[in-house]
Amino acid sequence: MRPVRAVAGLVLGTVSVCVAFAALAAWGVARCRGPVVGAAALEQRRVAVLFGGEPAGADGIEPRRAAAYLWCRIPVGLLGGGALFLLVVGGWTAGSGLSRWLAGHDVDGMRPTWPIVGYLLTAGLLLLFLDLAGLATVVEWERRLVRRFLGPDELARMRRRIDELAATRSGIVEAVDAERRRIERDLHDGLQQRLVVVAMLLGRARRKDSAELYRQAQAEAERAVEELRQVAWRVYPATLDASGLREALSQDAERSPVPVRISGDLARRPAPAVETAAYFAVREALTNAAKHAGASRIDVEIDQEADLVRVSVRDDGCGGADPAGPGLAGLARRICALDGHLSVESPPGGPTRVVAELPCA
Repeated sequence: MRPVRAVAGLVLGTVSVCVAFAALAAWGVARCRGPVVGAAALEQRRVAVLFGGEPAGADGIEPRRAAAYLWCRIPVGLLGGGALFLLVVGGWTAGSGLSRWLAGHDVDGMRPTWPIVGYLLTAGLLLLFLDLAGLATVVEWERRLVRRFLGPDELARMRRRIDELAATRSGIVEAVDAERRRIERDLHDGLQQRLVVVAMLLGRARRKDSAELYRQAQAEAERAVEELRQVAWRVYPATLDASGLREALSQDAERSPVPVRISGDLARRPAPAVETAAYFAVREALTNAAKHAGASRIDVEIDQEADLVRVSVRDDGCGGADPAGPGLAGLARRICALDGHLSVESPPGGPTRVVAELPCA
């Protein structure tokens, strides 16, 4: 599908050269802004839809930048049209020559001997490669021209970045407050109640001097210590700092009620903030799969490229996960604060796939 869309974009780009000439003529003669801006907007949409370029911004296009873009795009469009024309002519020539040879006729006095066929095949493949490379270059130039002339300027980029940072900061504050409330509930509803029971048992044991009550108090104290370990582990696992992401996730896999398979590892340890965000992304996905998805199997993949850490979690549950839910939304804000990206694919009926990508350069 991509080659078809690219060819369609090149054909439309060649045809739109005439539109660009007309719009620039209107701009040069009558200073008419509408045709220039409209033609540039159409070109931007064409590149975005067919070549995967940047979508149109919300601030509109300045007429001067639109005119400069059209002037620079005209030779690129003609170059793309010329490369397409050569591709069509070459294909037609090769097809007609082959059909004549198969029919038993000579082509320009040449019979299909092995040396001639080998020579023409080699030359044809080389020319085809050069033509396709030229078309790919034209597509890349189209994208770069849109970014250079029609994309947001430096001031607009800075404003957008400031807005993103402000939204991310607000989201992180909300996520931290939610985490604090969850820890308070864990301590109040679990550990605090158990410590109250321990204090009551110790008081009764001291009054009655009962060995049995002392044993019950000891058992409750041991359970309280275990609950405290669980709370501390949910806040931040010490294994993550000591042994790294793979080992910390392995401990989570052992605690999970659903079988978890972990593959891959990090070639080198990234910054602690990146490693922590990747860990909590996986743990949130594991928790959702075990509690809500009804999954019977979870696969975790860890991958690291030159400047990117990628973790993905896939389960075979019922799907329907809501990326706007409190857990995933807070996680997305945390990853966005590190210039990362969280994607959630969870169609009804499953499977669910959560992917977190974080820069580590």
